[in-house]
Formats: sequence, structure tokens, C-alpha cells
Amino acid sequence: MNLATLLVRAARLHPARMAVALGTAPVLDHAALARRTAALASGLRDRFGLATGDRVAILMKNHPAYLEALFACWWAGLAAVPVNAKLHAREIGYILGHSEARLCLVTDDLAETAADAARDADAAPAILAAGSKDWQSLCGGEGGEPVEIAPDDLAWLFYTSGTTGRPKGAMLTHRNLFAMTACYFMDVDRIAPGDSILHAAPLSHGSGLYVLPHMAKAATQVIPESGGFDPAEIFDLLPRHGGVTIFAAPTMVHRLAESPLAAAADTANLKTIVYGGGPMYLADCRRAMAIFGDKLAQIYGQGESPMTITALSQAHHADRAHPRHEARLASVGVAQSLVEVRIADAADRALPPDEAGEVLVRGDTVMAGYWRDPEATAEALRGGWLHTGDVGRMDGDGFLTLMDRSKDLIISGGANVYPREVEEVLLAHDEVAEVSVIGRPDPDWGETVFAFVVAKPGAAPAPEDLDRLCLERIARFKRPKGYRIVDALPKNNYGKVLKTALRERLAEEPE
Repeated sequence: MNLATLLVRAARLHPARMAVALGTAPVLDHAALARRTAALASGLRDRFGLATGDRVAILMKNHPAYLEALFACWWAGLAAVPVNAKLHAREIGYILGHSEARLCLVTDDLAETAADAARDADAAPAILAAGSKDWQSLCGGEGGEPVEIAPDDLAWLFYTSGTTGRPKGAMLTHRNLFAMTACYFMDVDRIAPGDSILHAAPLSHGSGLYVLPHMAKAATQVIPESGGFDPAEIFDLLPRHGGVTIFAAPTMVHRLAESPLAAAADTANLKTIVYGGGPMYLADCRRAMAIFGDKLAQIYGQGESPMTITALSQAHHADRAHPRHEARLASVGVAQSLVEVRIADAADRALPPDEAGEVLVRGDTVMAGYWRDPEATAEALRGGWLHTGDVGRMDGDGFLTLMDRSKDLIISGGANVYPREVEEVLLAHDEVAEVSVIGRPDPDWGETVFAFVVAKPGAAPAPEDLDRLCLERIARFKRPKGYRIVDALPKNNYGKVLKTALRERLAEEPE
């Protein structure tokens, strides 16, 4: 049950098919990728003394070496810890220390950041850069067969932002990720050898998880030369690769559809846009369907049940004759085949159709628990169900519509921002007495971060000073895009800040 066997199988069945491309340039076929990965895996164990189950952090922007790093970890029986390359060094340092990573694999441009982060970790890991002579030497060595591991051994330690201000590591096993891969074929899309996936979203998150079903079918993993999302680059690449799938946040889909290049773009080779990671406005969905055709599929998942809670297929998107077509487009689809989804009340009792409650999930895709956090694990998985913290309702046909995010998560450009994490940073400012952070709807980003700040008596904190503090402590994308100095925050009788009232206040005011 080692995930590396997906690469082994692809290399045996389709050795000469392209496995990795950088833009339009071929990089490695499946046989070469397997050969280099096996050698790198042996090198990781021999050179760095790593043993089965050890954690290896991957701090890379999207890069061809990411595929070698990820599969080498599994080939060697190690657990991968993909880290968001946009995080601040302090945040990276926390993940390195908390995961007890023995090694950090980096692209050259992040080597210095990794070194800074490692100094903040409890036990500094070794650092190996993909462009170094050591990397190339290891990849050119001798390799063996993938290490035998158990299905429930740790494969991917997925760090997700937490409401306490510290991220939690969701433990995803080989079984979890095989089940996710199977659900992709049953509920999301078909893949054939010769198809491709264009990784415009970070490989450390959803796009990286979708490496697996595409590897299972010997598809090509296409890395844009920019390493990220650029509509012009994407439109240029589409005709140059076959059967293209893109995993995108709704804001990315919006930007693609609104691009002046979209109308004249050759999208014949665009097979599927899988969107998820945040709410898609109905108008944006219709606009994208009008431009790209019936090529959209939606997934709803969390790091704790990766990419696999519900799915809204291309067929459901295209079923315009259905009397509830518009309501279905506004939903996140139906439970994927290997999970159960229910709506429950505060006592975890199942609710009837169309009643709102918490979304609960169980199945082989649900994480084993949180790394080094038994209390949070027991709370999240009580009763054998994953408690998502999301509020939704399910209709009689099983279509789930999300109503709210009880954890106050802000999703900006597909990236998760938890308000309390930002609030704790702002509260460290000498002139700030209270603060409340919310998401402000934005047509381009989905939401932007907005902070209401109460100053201490006689003080007047300047936005630029608040910005500077945020940039010193958290990732740039988590920084508020707007500040409002207020006399007091609205609260209920128990002293809890009424964020709903703050959202209403913003909605009533012009930009």
C-alpha cells in the first residue's frame, strides 16, 4: 500500500510517456522519474540516516523536482511534510519543529528562508536544495524497490491553519490518499495516459494531492515556468498539452474567465477545471461555463479529509434541464463514493433534509488524527465522525449547500486565513486594545482580510505600523487589506464579539 507503487506501475506500463514537463519543455519520462526517485530515496536514507516514518519537509515553489521529492519520501518509507512556500520563516520554523522534520528539501530560491526557519525550529533539520550537486548526485545513484509500509502509516502531514493561531498537522495515511485517488475516478473525472494536469495552484496543497490520480494513469505533470498562476501563461500552454486538467481556487477560475485573452483562447485541449477551496459565486460559475463549456467540476474537502467530502460533477453542472439546476450549482454536490456525509445538531444527532447543522464526515479518506495533539484529535473525531466545523444543509437528493464557516475561516485567493491568527499578531502592537478580523467579499479574491481595531486610550495606531508588524510575523497573504479604527467592538451578553454585525457594517458601506 505504498503510494510510490503508483509511480512504479506508471513506469512499467508507460515508460516513455512524459511524466514531467516545465512549460512546453519535456523534463522526464516515467521511466526516468522512477529511476531518479528510487535513487534519491536510497540517498535520503543512507546520506541522512533517515528511518521509516521519519518526517521530511518539502519547502518548494512549484518545480519539476517537487515530484521527485514527494515520491522519494514515500519510496523511502518516509512521511512528507509539504509546506506552503508563501509562509513567513517563523511559521515555517514552527512546522519544522512541530513535525520534528529531520530533513528539509528546498528549491534554491528558498534555501535561505529554510535556513532562517530552521534556526527557529526546536531541532534544526538538514537542508538539501534541488539545484545542488548533492541532489543531482543522489538522483544519479542506485535505488531499490519501495520500502514496505502498512496502509495506515503516515504519508502526508498536512498542516492546516488553526483557530488557536497555531497550525495543526492532519495525519494523512497511505490508505487515506489511496481512497482519495479512487474517489477522483469515481466522482470527479476520468484520466487517460497522455492526459495532463497543469499545476498552477501550489503543489503543497490541493494541486499536489491531485498528482496521485494523474500518476496512477501515467498523465503528464505540467509545471508552468512561472511556477504559479498566470492566465496568459495558462492560455498559452493549453494547446500544447493533451487532455488538460487544472485544479483552481474559485478566484483563479474567475480570473481566467475575466481575462481579456479568454474569448480568443484555444481551449480545445482543456478537459476539466476542478475548483474548490472556497465558495464559487453563482454568477462566476455561469460565466466560466459560458466561456469554457461544460468542463467544470467542484469538490469540497478539508485537509482532514483531503479533496474528498462532496463533488459536483461536470454532468451536474451541464444538467440545465433539471428543475433545481441553479440550486445545485450553488451547492457543493453530493457525498463522494467512499465517504458518508451527514448534517448533525449540537448533540451530533442526524438532522432531516433541508435543516442546517454541522457537516460530519466519515470514511477511509478521513485523517488518522492531529500530529502530537490527542485532545484536538478526540474532539474532531468524536463518535467516529470528522466534525468539519462547517454549517450546511442537505436536500432530499443528497446535495450539500454550505451555509457558513463556524470557524470563521477566511479564504482569500484560495488560501486559508484564520482570523484569530491575525488578531493575535495585531494585539501585540503597543497601541492596540482590541481587534476583530473578518473576511470582506471581493470579486477577484473571493474574500480579503479586514481588521476592526480598538486603540488604547490616547493612542492612534497607524495602518502602516500594523502592516509592518504583520509582515514581521505572518505570511504576506494573511495581512489585512484594510483597517478600521473603531471606538468599540459589538458584543453579546457574554462578551463575544459579534462578527456578523461587523460584516453587516462593511456590507452597508462603500469600498
